[in-house]
Amino acid sequence: MNEKTRITVDVNGERYERDVEPRTLLSTFVRDELGLTGTHVGCEHGVCGACTVMIDGVSARSCLMFAIQADGAKVETVEGLLGDDGELHPLQKKFAEHHALQCGFCTPGMLMTGLELCSGGACPGRDEIREVISGNLCRCTGYQTIVDAIQAYAAEANR
Repeated sequence: MNEKTRITVDVNGERYERDVEPRTLLSTFVRDELGLTGTHVGCEHGVCGACTVMIDGVSARSCLMFAIQADGAKVETVEGLLGDDGELHPLQKKFAEHHALQCGFCTPGMLMTGLELCSGGACPGRDEIREVISGNLCRCTGYQTIVDAIQAYAAEANR
């Protein structure tokens, strides 16, 4: 018997109430239940960072959380970065300007990690950016352009 639990989650500013199995991962819930496939699932062990989302303003690996753990929380996925008019978030624009994406698989996790790093007026240096994004794997860019993009965003956003 598959017993389900009702959860209420605010995802990208929209409230959702769903019945989920207690073993449902947050990444599965976001992708399969809500259709927000920008949250990528790579390793399913919390190592690659592709599934990173923001939970109440803090980055988290959605493949390591159960959906029921997000009950009552505010979750932001990469889809939530788009403006109401479809305009890219300034950090997404910096990623494009600095060629900080190639295949794009790691990009959602890198964006969410970068946003948290630059929140609250922080203007991190290159070494701090490298340290923070070291938990996100990228096989294409060599990380240099990602560091450039995050640093450029932080400099503009936190003047």
